[in-house]
Parts: sequence; C-alpha cells; structure tokens
Amino acid sequence: MYEDKELVCKDCGKTFIFTAGEQEFYAEKGFQNEPQRCKECRNAKKNAGKGPREFFTATCASCGGEAKVPFQPREDRPVYCSECYAKMKAAE
Repeated sequence: MYEDKELVCKDCGKTFIFTAGEQEFYAEKGFQNEPQRCKECRNAKKNAGKGPREFFTATCASCGGEAKVPFQPREDRPVYCSECYAKMKAAE
C-alpha cells in the first residue's frame, strides 16, 4: 500500500527516505503532514535547547565497578553499571 518516498530536508537540503513503515506509523497516529526534516536535523532541533547532561559516579551494587549514571544516586537504592544492568534486564 505504501511505498518509500524520497524527501528533501528543509534545513540541510539533503534527501532522505520516508519509508513505507514510517508512512504507515504516521497514518496510524493520524499525522497528516510528511516529515520536513531528516533524522539528524530533527534530533538537532529537538536537543537544541538542552544543555549537556550531568553524570554522577557511583559504585555498582553487583560487580563493585564504577557506574556513571544521569541521576543523583541515593543510599537506599542500588545502582548498577551498564553491563550488570543489561544482564539483569536480559534475565527478566
């Protein structure tokens, strides 16, 4: 029903593909307009007002290694490094 379309980004002028899957998603959500920006320009516009993210250092409750997290760790909650967190999520 849908076919890939080649569109031109209004910010950078590069062409990008509006895939059939994306078109179907837009239709399901009731969006009437096609995207006007490529993914890179959409992300840049979305993140333009945000400053750099602050990270905190904590000790992983599982392996004891260093964990960098985007929130202030609390003493009453365990913090896990990326690897240990991924292992826990995979085990669920």
